[in-house]
Amino acid sequence: MRYDTPSMMRWNARAYDSSFGYVSAHGAPLVELLDPQPGERVVDLGCGTGVLTAEIASRGVHVLGIDRSPAMIDKALTLHPGLEFTVGDGRDFTVAQPCDAVFSNAALHWMGREPDAVIANVREALVPGGRFVAEMGGAGNCAALTAALSTAWREFGLPEPDLPWYFPSPAEYATRLEKGGFTVRLLEYFDRPTPLDQCPDGAADWVRMFAGSLLRQVPGDMVDSLLARVNELAAPALRRETGWMADYVRLRFAAVRR
Repeated sequence: MRYDTPSMMRWNARAYDSSFGYVSAHGAPLVELLDPQPGERVVDLGCGTGVLTAEIASRGVHVLGIDRSPAMIDKALTLHPGLEFTVGDGRDFTVAQPCDAVFSNAALHWMGREPDAVIANVREALVPGGRFVAEMGGAGNCAALTAALSTAWREFGLPEPDLPWYFPSPAEYATRLEKGGFTVRLLEYFDRPTPLDQCPDGAADWVRMFAGSLLRQVPGDMVDSLLARVNELAAPALRRETGWMADYVRLRFAAVRR
């Protein structure tokens, strides 16, 4: 089965940090929910360039950052030379010994082709009673953005885009966790409209960063006009006087391995 991930999108790690740093910035409350304790062993799954990995490590924790993207891991190793990072897949990463917690911020929705396999693998990595603390896109996440994208593709006579994300409802993901051997202790579902301050070209810049795999299937001479149409379609819902917004909806949870 095809498994779309950031690595398949050829992430530009430098652009990710400079233009989309809010991804890590919004993860700070999640670190507090994790509440890492000195001496614990933690996996940061989908660690990106390691910003939150470093924050967790600063609490006296042994943390391993894992990401499917070699570019992200290379950048993480450069930025945080004293920490441990490795390229790995959410479905089958391994740890030398079971850990106390698995943490994940804004990454699980990239692993949605086989969500149950990811949950099973996380459980396997944890000690009994170990914590799974994560935040991901929830149902309705980026609805206006993806509607504009899909409509533009149709208008240009392109095949319906195979969107690479998985945005479950709270009930759906809670059920997956419970069936996967976890007890859900907390689950929050909330809107988080997010300014795209570093996106001068609005929704088009967002598509370039987060849906680059779709653009690679578009004829090169069509890309600019296609993205201009995405902007036109998304603007009524997402462009404000102060700038562009992303219509994010988040699903945050804390679960314990049974």
